[in-house]
Amino acid sequence: MPELFVSAFITLFVVIDPPGCAPIYAGLTKRATPAQARNMALRATMIAAVILLIFAFFGEGLLGALHIELDSFRIAGGLMLFWIAFEMVFEKRTQRREERADKINANPEVEDVSVFPMAMPMLAGPGAIAAIMLLMNEADTTAETLEVFAALGAVLVLTALALVAAGPLIRLLGDKVEAVITRLLGVLLAALAAQYVIDGIKGNFGII
Repeated sequence: MPELFVSAFITLFVVIDPPGCAPIYAGLTKRATPAQARNMALRATMIAAVILLIFAFFGEGLLGALHIELDSFRIAGGLMLFWIAFEMVFEKRTQRREERADKINANPEVEDVSVFPMAMPMLAGPGAIAAIMLLMNEADTTAETLEVFAALGAVLVLTALALVAAGPLIRLLGDKVEAVITRLLGVLLAALAAQYVIDGIKGNFGII
């Protein structure tokens, strides 16, 4: 299997975090009908895909317009991803998502959560945007670019499936298993984030 595809898939899977989003989505849509919940899940995934593709295609140009070196963005992106990993390991990210969900659930009406908070910032948040831009920079050929897009598509398909099956999935896994998975993904993301920072420092100082 192509190395870049594997790296991109793991990075995007950990950052987007379908297992972590599923229980939050289940809480956000607990008053919605199955059809409403399914439609919002698919719409949220498609909107997130559009946002990430925009940054994949035009993110580097935006950095150039702002006179930001890509190696500097690697360091900043790596630190951002490391912060997300820290929050995942210590459950801060889940706690913040649940607080946001509680505020929305305070509204007795069924609210469309597909755009906010699901598509952005939960799925296409700062970490995912930074990750897709960094991965696109790693793709030197058309084949490698397609690998990144294939990884993004695979992760988003898994995300949509996780959101659609959120209720039954949470009942099957339970809170403890979901917490363990989130912590393991957080440790893996921390290692990937550290590698981005190291690569950025090497690039800035011309270290091979």
